[in-house]
Amino acid sequence: MATFAGIAATSKAILGLLERAAAEEPEFAPAVFSIFTSADLQRPPGERLGVSLYLYHVAVNPSRRGAPGRVDASGVRRSAPLPLDLRYLLTAWAKDAATQQRLLGWCVRVLQDTPTLPTGVLNSHEPHEVFLPGETVDLVWENLSQQDVFDIWEVARANQQPSAAYLARTVELDSVVEADGHALVQTTDFRYATVGGR
Repeated sequence: MATFAGIAATSKAILGLLERAAAEEPEFAPAVFSIFTSADLQRPPGERLGVSLYLYHVAVNPSRRGAPGRVDASGVRRSAPLPLDLRYLLTAWAKDAATQQRLLGWCVRVLQDTPTLPTGVLNSHEPHEVFLPGETVDLVWENLSQQDVFDIWEVARANQQPSAAYLARTVELDSVVEADGHALVQTTDFRYATVGGR
């Protein structure tokens, strides 16, 4: 389970993975890797070689929603974590279409080769430990409909570029709230008493 910084750490880990791989690929070594907001999509980087990662949707993972809280190192039970799925748009930017497509192809190949982000990668860009040892985040390709793509790029329709969509699942944000300390139910008593002598 991650601290509240789990979302940002996941975004940085994805870009960090690409950045490290680019250092060994001469053609893409000069590329700049950036986390984008919707406002950044409206101001494309021009002719600069780069890759952007845009977090466009955050949702609670329904299959993990009922997960129990954990007992921390001091023996205190914490409330249930918040399991999140993060949806990203990965876009390559270049001065010409051919270079842009080569860069996008290279990026999706690197990410396909590393479908699971381990703890070391997830924590590598943060000053403090965000994910616990042994935790991972799965990164999977997500096929978007034409309508989904249109909706995402609505904020910057004039700058729409070929992109790849990814789902990072499941980022569990740990709770700092102590869980209710009531003991588990052991027996059920169905006896009853009459009220007022009736």
